[in-house]
Amino acid sequence: MQLSSSRLSLARLPRARYMALMLLGLLTILLSACSTTQVHEEQPLNPNAEWGIAISNHSETPLAGQKAEGMLITALTKRGVKSVQVAPRDETANPLTVDGSGDLQSALTWAQQRSMKYLVTGAVQEWHYKTGLDGEPAVGVSLQVRDANSGEILWSANGSRGGWGFDTLSGVASKQLDKLVGKMPLKP
Repeated sequence: MQLSSSRLSLARLPRARYMALMLLGLLTILLSACSTTQVHEEQPLNPNAEWGIAISNHSETPLAGQKAEGMLITALTKRGVKSVQVAPRDETANPLTVDGSGDLQSALTWAQQRSMKYLVTGAVQEWHYKTGLDGEPAVGVSLQVRDANSGEILWSANGSRGGWGFDTLSGVASKQLDKLVGKMPLKP
């Protein structure tokens, strides 16, 4: 029985070196569509309370903040949050402004006027398809749950996720937001 030339060359490699090459190849595949998440939690959150959402867009993609808000409503509802509303946006504000402190203060005022318990704030930092042959989707989001009365941050998390060339941007974003919301310490 004769071995093909490729099998013959693999057979000559020491087993440890062969395993190291296989492990390196596997890690390369796994890390090419990875995600990272960091979470800081303080106290349990009540899903039966009134919740508001105000997400800023710090990415180069128009309307990414509004897209994230829509997906965030679904993720929170899946986790049992009963009442979620989106804070109105100032349509006259310059969308290219980087400082979002005015947006935060107006969202907190809006939530206080409606006697909301929590306001989910945050920002979309990345929301696009990477350039290149495959055009993989990439998403980066940060979230904070604030006490609507005091503005104090009760819970925070951020995360980023990349997808494969056949993934959709909305699919990758939805998975990342689900993962972040899944780490919220909601009371049963």
